[in-house]
Amino acid sequence: MQNAEVARRRDEAISRGVGMMTQIYADRALNSEIWDIEGNRYIDFAAGIAVVNTGHCHPKVMAAVTEQMSRFTHTCHQVLPYENYIRLAERLNAAVPGDFQKKTIFVTTGAEACENAIKIARIATGRNAVIAFGGGFHGRTFMGMSLTGKVEPYKKGFGAMMPDVFHVPFPMGPHGISTADSMKGIEKLFKADLDPARVAAIIFEPVQGEGGFYEAPTDLIRALRALCDKHGIVMIADEVQTGFARTGNLFAMQMHGVAADLTTMAKGLAGGLPLAAVTGRADLMDAANPGGLGGTYAGNPLGIAASHAVLDVIEEEQLCARANELGSRLKQRLEQIRSTTPEISDIRGPGFMVAVEFANPSTKEPDAGFTGRVRTEALKRGLILLTCGVYGNVVRFLAPITIPDAHFAEAMDILEESVAAARQV
Repeated sequence: MQNAEVARRRDEAISRGVGMMTQIYADRALNSEIWDIEGNRYIDFAAGIAVVNTGHCHPKVMAAVTEQMSRFTHTCHQVLPYENYIRLAERLNAAVPGDFQKKTIFVTTGAEACENAIKIARIATGRNAVIAFGGGFHGRTFMGMSLTGKVEPYKKGFGAMMPDVFHVPFPMGPHGISTADSMKGIEKLFKADLDPARVAAIIFEPVQGEGGFYEAPTDLIRALRALCDKHGIVMIADEVQTGFARTGNLFAMQMHGVAADLTTMAKGLAGGLPLAAVTGRADLMDAANPGGLGGTYAGNPLGIAASHAVLDVIEEEQLCARANELGSRLKQRLEQIRSTTPEISDIRGPGFMVAVEFANPSTKEPDAGFTGRVRTEALKRGLILLTCGVYGNVVRFLAPITIPDAHFAEAMDILEESVAAARQV
């Protein structure tokens, strides 16, 4: 088979609404490498958008899934439960930040986790309104895209969003938005449009993913915590992309010494299998009546087994420390590239959740065209990169944290060549 032929079939069979960043069709993968159906080899700096933090086909994860497959693949936990589901909840309850009793529910996707966190906050508080942030991404379901702070392509053309969702600015240093601006946005909201006594929850990403890898400053998180405590608002940390060693901690909120009331997670939780969760204060998690939470595939046995293995691998292979090491080396190389690349306007991100932002050196305006050329040039050379950001001018680096040093070094050389080639256009 050829990529071009499969791409043609794809155009005829798959909805145009399912976007694709490449026309490369995967055949097999191992750790940080992917081979396509034509036999071409790529270094993967996307990791399925921060899903395979433990690498493609990690032997421990594969063994756990294989062993579970030999027993059963589905019973629906709400019909016939299974012990490893409960044991995983116990592990997450112990691991998620917060010195209070916690409980967990399992669902299937990150969007579903965010939806359920809002449901829990609403039923626990008896309130409806939710505050989210510009640039945030929380999924493509109707509540998910209502929470998401980006119109194109997520909201455009889909009609009215869910009611009682309000957005305020998120701190973005390179674009002149500070913590003070964010808090003033909430203050103005409370004065003009929204009684804080109607607010069920404030939801935010500790590091915005799709929004451009802008990290929430500690002073913002502390201010939000104080605001939530003052008004009885549920604080929700969306750790779908930041979780499971990506930021150099198991969860990004550990960097700030502040605990959210509810934490959503997915992506890296199960090493490539669809599994998501909400973990939070037991009194909030118990607010819903039996049957109000869950789903047919929620906590699928294969995903549960994989997640146990992922948590073991993170601990045994010290992936939090590895993420910090790789992120430091990546930033150093980016700084070297920056010395000859005036288009680089910012380098940022905790752990191995690193981004580089590009802007026109003359106008200082975000340069999505240059960013796209960097991605395209890298792909030509066998390196898969992802772009993001409200202005489309950010490259985000999400390689598996298990990437071998040799492959990392090879990727850095390709990156430098690709940036140089982008400047020649």
